[in-house]
Amino acid sequence: MERMKLSSGILVGEKDIMQQQEVQQGFDHLREDRPMGLNSGALPAETRSAADSDSQIPQTEAPQGFDRVPAGMRGDPLEPYQSTNQIAEPLQSPILWHCPDGSFVKRIMVQGQGLDKPKGGSQCHVLVSGLPPGVGLPEGWTELTMGSGPWRDSPWGEVLEKCLETMCSGEQAELLLPGGAEPPALITLASFTLGKDSWELSVREKEELASEERARGTELFRAGNPEAAARCYGRALRLLLTLPPPGPPDRTILHANLAACQLQLGQPTLAAQSCDRVLERDPRHVKALYRRGVARAAFGELDGAAADLRRVLEVEPGNRAAREELGRVVIRGRQQDAGLARGLRKMFG
Repeated sequence: MERMKLSSGILVGEKDIMQQQEVQQGFDHLREDRPMGLNSGALPAETRSAADSDSQIPQTEAPQGFDRVPAGMRGDPLEPYQSTNQIAEPLQSPILWHCPDGSFVKRIMVQGQGLDKPKGGSQCHVLVSGLPPGVGLPEGWTELTMGSGPWRDSPWGEVLEKCLETMCSGEQAELLLPGGAEPPALITLASFTLGKDSWELSVREKEELASEERARGTELFRAGNPEAAARCYGRALRLLLTLPPPGPPDRTILHANLAACQLQLGQPTLAAQSCDRVLERDPRHVKALYRRGVARAAFGELDGAAADLRRVLEVEPGNRAAREELGRVVIRGRQQDAGLARGLRKMFG
């Protein structure tokens, strides 16, 4: 019998080859009869891991507005979003991702590609839909710059920026707020330019960004929006806190400004803590002493409040606001003492 030599060096006869071909034809026939998407030895869809679900799912119709592989996935610069034959495949089972700070939950509908994610300064080509009206964010395709722009001023903007920081190019996800009070918004990150993490920024870059955040915060505070102003001051402080001690003097101003926002937002405990940071560096900072006095009075620490306000008057004897606040604190203290005395008389009388 004539025999053939395979590349592996094993001698196989013609009969053997014919048997192998018959077996292969049988496997091919089985593949044709089986439902699409099932492979030999494959786990059911609900038990497959997220890491290999992309390679197992069947071809389906792409979601509206997401009908091509974005430019950023190929490393090209940003370009208009146009239709091609390259369609991203939605996941059979969406993946839930919980933000560690509890501010949002992301339900991943289409997985992105690559490992890079938007950072500070990244220009993101984003499709946003389903946001509540009046949140200050554009609907439809838009360009958003990470770490810059008024789009970050609203609570939804802050959450959207956090969400984008976790997304890869081509990813599509639903953005859900805690408690389900708002319907989910659909976010598609088509592409983005490379940015920098905070640790990659130079000292000068951090100071410049912090200065921009401080200016924007002051603008928002004067416009009557202490919540958005507090977010700006907080972002500025996070940038400056990474600098070597003692850090720039702007940190003192930012903590004092943040305390003013926290008082208006009804957060006296946080306001007092912000003033503590200021007074650690400048024990005679009048605004911090006054605001800590107001904050202490708000949560009932009347002796400490009176002490802070008296120190303000030592530095600025003509400070009318401090004098009036001190008068209110003294009256409250007397009323508190009188109430305590009445209670003691009832207890022991």
